[in-house]
Amino acid sequence: MLDLSMLEAAILVIFPTLVAFAAASDFLTMTIPNRVSLLLVGCFVVMAAAVGMPLEQVGWHLLAGALVLTVTFGMFAAGWMGGGDAKVASAIALWIGFNINLLYFAALTSAYGLLVIFAMIAFRQMPYLPAPLARQEWALRFHDYRTGIPYGIAIAAGALHVYPMTAWFAPLAN
Repeated sequence: MLDLSMLEAAILVIFPTLVAFAAASDFLTMTIPNRVSLLLVGCFVVMAAAVGMPLEQVGWHLLAGALVLTVTFGMFAAGWMGGGDAKVASAIALWIGFNINLLYFAALTSAYGLLVIFAMIAFRQMPYLPAPLARQEWALRFHDYRTGIPYGIAIAAGALHVYPMTAWFAPLAN
């Protein structure tokens, strides 16, 4: 096991940094690299071992990831969400686990998703972009109604909202 201060630092840094990177990447490029989801999964395995997570609890976390992957893959197949969004949401669910926090994550992601959608609609209603924004590739992409919605922002917001409520913070409470 890691020493407590290293464990605390890992809990406070790894997951939030990867999730924030996923949101920033989706915001700027409309893609979430596969390496982010893979890093989330790999870091989960390392952190679960570091905190001494019981095998049964690991199984529940795996179930959460599999459940979210099944649902989000269906949404991807229907054209309702991007593949990167589906993968990162599933990797996040792995960290959250199969408990009430997973439901909170889904509900909050939906609520934040509405905010992102409304913001995108409002942005796209602008007849023209101000000169500084008109030179930014991401702003031009956002302004084009034919492009999708960077839902990774909502997924990240839901994840970061729920994360402090998860079992990962139990060692920090002492």
